[in-house]
Amino acid sequence: MIIKNVRLMDPFTNRDEVVDVRIENELIKEIGKIDEDGIDMSGKVLAPGLIDIHVHFRDPGQTHKEDIFTGSDSAAAGGFTSVVCMANTQPKIDNIEILNDFLNRAKKSKINVYTISALTKNFNGKDLVNMQEMVKNGAIGFSDDGIPDRDAEVVLQAMKKARELDVPISFHEEDPSLIKQNGINHGKISKELGIYGSPSVAEDVLVARDGALALYTGAKIDIQHISSGTSVDIVRDFKSKGAKLFAEVTPHHFTLTEDDVLKFGTMAKMNPPLRTFKDKEKIIEGLVDGTIDIIATDHAPHSMEEKSVELTKAPSGIVGLETALGLSIRELVDKGHLSLMEVLRKLTINPAQLYKLDAGTVQVGKKADLVIFDPKETWEVKDLKSKSKNSPFIGEILPGKIYYTICKGNIVYSA
Repeated sequence: MIIKNVRLMDPFTNRDEVVDVRIENELIKEIGKIDEDGIDMSGKVLAPGLIDIHVHFRDPGQTHKEDIFTGSDSAAAGGFTSVVCMANTQPKIDNIEILNDFLNRAKKSKINVYTISALTKNFNGKDLVNMQEMVKNGAIGFSDDGIPDRDAEVVLQAMKKARELDVPISFHEEDPSLIKQNGINHGKISKELGIYGSPSVAEDVLVARDGALALYTGAKIDIQHISSGTSVDIVRDFKSKGAKLFAEVTPHHFTLTEDDVLKFGTMAKMNPPLRTFKDKEKIIEGLVDGTIDIIATDHAPHSMEEKSVELTKAPSGIVGLETALGLSIRELVDKGHLSLMEVLRKLTINPAQLYKLDAGTVQVGKKADLVIFDPKETWEVKDLKSKSKNSPFIGEILPGKIYYTICKGNIVYSA
């Protein structure tokens, strides 16, 4: 395959130029001027395939919402060639048998599907899994995502082991003792709805704890789906002290606020919740100054039946793989906060480096995991590839139309 006249943007090397690219046997074979015919992509951007380190494919156990293969279809349609699945499946991915079953099935996917392991057995918050064995058998990190880890001594021991294994732990930072109803920010909108909700301090206290433990242990720690402006400040402070602290943010947290709960109802219910405009501003500041390293979707499929109930009873979360690039361009690039190269860095090489993935760059000899898109051309959010359709963005017009997603040299999505 030869791609002609495309604007190559590689955040790892900062290369930005119009080139031709030859792909052979799953690899990038040549970059430059190639005197042969190929697919003309004049005016389009070729970048490393996007990488999402936080997705829920509901496999095993809830495959009526999503499975490895429909999740991969959704990812490919969004320009993603690598995803990292969470372990809060049914049953949890907390032992070698379930891990091996998942990874063996994931090998048949059209994209690169990785998984982390549960941190504690069945997410009980007390008994650590056999971390060494899980890494040995293919888990690339640990998290009890969806359930906050409340026991500081357990977290301390986990961090010490993770440092020894040189893998990250990702934390869902919400202290449930401070929350009365999850998914809705404690503030003006929750008051209007007559509920208490989830205050931002519930996130802040656990981010502060894990920042301190990360500094103390030297472990690599990922603060998942950061939503509080104060938490952004806490991460920045611990980073300045030398903590190996990383933070990820979802597109919906830098796009929407608590006010959108009135507009979208259960489609705007998230854990952690959408917060205030001030929190959103602080999140964007954190993206600009590098405090927030990674954009990750927290792709969370739910059936329409589950979402079509009253707000306090509906599950939290939305699907996000197919809208991530478009929202990132619209909210961050087009509004002047970040360059396109900076956004791509947070969607490619930064997540690749956290998990030590051989991905996130476009260079001769590297795997041909690529996305080709037009950052200016718009498209309508509809006909999602995900098995679930729970998104507040359906019907919106976004920039960043994707033309091709290429994984291991194969076209896995084309417009």
